[in-house]
Amino acid sequence: MVQRLIQQELTKRIASVPVVALLGPRQVGKTTLAKSVKVDKPLVYIDLERSSDLAKLEDPELFLTAHKGSLVVLDEIQRLPNLFPLLRSLVDERREQGERAGHFLILGSATPELLRQGSETLAGRISYFELSPFQLRELGEVPDDGINKHWFRGGFPESYLSDSDEIAMQWCDDFLTAYVERYIPQLGVMATPQQLRRFCTMLAHQQSATVNFTKLGNALGLDSKTVRTYIELLEGLYLIRKIPAWSTNVGKRLVKAAKFQWRDSGLVHALLGLGSLDQVTGHPICGHSWEGYCTEQILNALPKGVVASHYRTHAGAEVDLVLSFPDGRTHAIEIKRTLSPKITPSLLESIDTITADRASIIMPAGTSYALSSTIDAMSLHDVLRRDWS
Repeated sequence: MVQRLIQQELTKRIASVPVVALLGPRQVGKTTLAKSVKVDKPLVYIDLERSSDLAKLEDPELFLTAHKGSLVVLDEIQRLPNLFPLLRSLVDERREQGERAGHFLILGSATPELLRQGSETLAGRISYFELSPFQLRELGEVPDDGINKHWFRGGFPESYLSDSDEIAMQWCDDFLTAYVERYIPQLGVMATPQQLRRFCTMLAHQQSATVNFTKLGNALGLDSKTVRTYIELLEGLYLIRKIPAWSTNVGKRLVKAAKFQWRDSGLVHALLGLGSLDQVTGHPICGHSWEGYCTEQILNALPKGVVASHYRTHAGAEVDLVLSFPDGRTHAIEIKRTLSPKITPSLLESIDTITADRASIIMPAGTSYALSSTIDAMSLHDVLRRDWS
């Protein structure tokens, strides 16, 4: 059902703006989704990584003008950024002729920040639409072992749908190899594939934890500025997520460092060489991997405008997720891999400090129930079904 809703939302965007950018990591299904949209005009698909398709754009103005009246899909748009000024010109020309929407669908594996030229050139003419790997809520009602499969393999279609865990982890490993050997160097990074792979592996060891750029750099023989650049690049490629620290003047010594997490749990397990769910649950990363997995599922289910952060004091009090809503509400979320969560003095202190209206402790499964008048124990499924509006 959710997948159909994604298709519907993309179709609505195409019908309302001249250019839609469908963004997300490679192999996430952007091309499949783009080819499945229902529009009342012909669809012309161009893959900018194929030499035969690039040849069609030797005179891009001639080609794109010839396909006026079609929805032109330009895949891997970051390969040809000099197209953006032409797209702007064609959009403006067609607007003057009364054709205001549905001209171009551009697909890319980088955020608007990495496509800054497009953001600036097409300002007021483009809408951004992010596609993530399969989310748990897209899979419908799955049993507990189904959640474990999704957690272990991650949500990339080729990994999740593999015939075995071994094949899934091999796919994840190959995916990472392609990034460190081909795609990241194409963006101007001078590090060797071995250095990039080691950097990614060390970030996996710090999944859902605060990262000290200086310490990480010392371990890799890099300066903190380079570490920051690499992390921002991985963020821009939709591979990792930054969770900033909650901050306000509360008179406490707060940890100000951000937490970082790989957005797909399958990639974490591949980077750490964990070949089965049993190996994950027996590894020290288990709790942090589960936290990162749940965080990604929750953040993708929230309405727009919700700001996520984490709270932690130097004394050890913490909240995994602090959700700040546009209407002023604050919701605290603790993520535990236990079926019998308990309210701790540390949690109560944290809730009081951030003035949370409600709090939830997330369980892997089970029936949700109230722990107090303002704190609930909730299964992951129930949290994802919750109406957060």
